[in-house]
Amino acid sequence: MSSSSYTSRSLYDLSGLVAVVTGGGTGIGYMIARGLAENGAKVYITGRRREVLDKVVASGSINGTVVALQMDVTDKESILLATKVLEEQEGKLHILVNNAGQVGPVSRFFNQMDAPEHKDAETLGKAMFNESIPGWSDLYAIDVFPIFFVTMAFLGLLDKGTKDCANTRPGYTANVINITSISGLMKLAQDHFAYNSAKAAASQLSKMLSTELALKGIPVRVNAIAPGPYESEMTTDVITPEEVDRIGKGVLPVPARRAGKGEEMAGTAVYLASPAGGYMNGQELVIDGGYLAVNP
Repeated sequence: MSSSSYTSRSLYDLSGLVAVVTGGGTGIGYMIARGLAENGAKVYITGRRREVLDKVVASGSINGTVVALQMDVTDKESILLATKVLEEQEGKLHILVNNAGQVGPVSRFFNQMDAPEHKDAETLGKAMFNESIPGWSDLYAIDVFPIFFVTMAFLGLLDKGTKDCANTRPGYTANVINITSISGLMKLAQDHFAYNSAKAAASQLSKMLSTELALKGIPVRVNAIAPGPYESEMTTDVITPEEVDRIGKGVLPVPARRAGKGEEMAGTAVYLASPAGGYMNGQELVIDGGYLAVNP
């Protein structure tokens, strides 16, 4: 290995690689899309709202190649249509980021111990029972199901992505990065049992995909990123330490005393997608400012 291969430019170079980031027009998806594009990848950002995607592309806020690709990750026909577009335009895929998601049913009284719903066990049980089953189902349909269906739809293109790199990037394999959450790794419900259990399912599904693809000899790595609270969307708004703790709803404050930054999210994704992270498979990287270190 030459000495030049140890430079940051070489270790994190994504030049010539093709990426898809679901929910790439806002929030964490935007952070990741920007990180991938500004390190050389051609990035397709997907979402249900075409105008949001077009706004990102037209804004010029990302120094790299970004393409808008409308796709509803809860609709199999929409997923297949997007797969067809990518097949025709690129014929391969090297990086898939399953990021699209949302928060579901919330029982805000659950951690307010003086709320009337806490009168006794029966009262609390009835209050929690009022959560919507369709609300739970809808949440799982956006936070869990797409990890499986989108990955499977693009699996053939990901395999081609690995083969595409056989000569130019020996040892490099295409990879999937699933965005989970620290909420799926902790025992606290944070007022939203549905969301936390859905993210736990997303974490487990990521590990299952990694194992099963490896056992079947399919050269596609699968890893996950579990974020804590992060700064908002495409702005430079700074979340105060107090707001971070309010969002986290933990027993103790976040040790970092701040929210995560876009560069930190992007850097983690770039690491997993790049040659630097090429030996990592089946792992979930927690980037939470130490939240889980002090909260069960």
